Amino acid sequence: MHSVAILVLDDVVPFDMAAPMQVFDWTQLPDGRPGYRVRLCAESPEVRADGGFTLRVEHGLEALTEADTIIVPGCAPAAGPPSPRVLAALREAAAAGTRIASVCVGAFVLAAAGLLDGLRATTHWVAADDLARRFPAVEVQPDVLYVDNGQILTSAGAAAALDMCLHMIRRDLGSAVAANAARMSVMPLE
Repeated sequence: MHSVAILVLDDVVPFDMAAPMQVFDWTQLPDGRPGYRVRLCAESPEVRADGGFTLRVEHGLEALTEADTIIVPGCAPAAGPPSPRVLAALREAAAAGTRIASVCVGAFVLAAAGLLDGLRATTHWVAADDLARRFPAVEVQPDVLYVDNGQILTSAGAAAALDMCLHMIRRDLGSAVAANAARMSVMPLE
């Protein structure tokens, strides 16, 4: 089964985390089995979320080494830079061939790790100029929903992340499974 690790950092934007978590978690194969195993992971077991609550996260950074796909949600503007351990873990995962995607301003984390150097990327349109200014080696495209560079993907925002995730599901499991995941994202069956 394909494993998805969602890396939550302090001041994570809840919608940026929840959108990919739900779409991958609700994905089912034609025989009803889950299409993905989804895990939240973090550098420490408690993570502040934007909005004034704390998440308890069961998996540490070691979950990144076991993942087939890593999703990096965006963080609130008050968030500090990612730690050297987080950046090193992302670089190691990329070197191992793991697919890595960002949601919204999560692109700044991928850029800080050097994973977007020489690539096209997108982020929320409000932050696009800042991403281009801070990381000139990244070709920022502010007017697209998502960018797929093969191993590295970026999305413009949480709503665009749904499109990006459905695109990855279609690549992994085919159009019929992706179409069902899209239906589940709109109105889950009871």
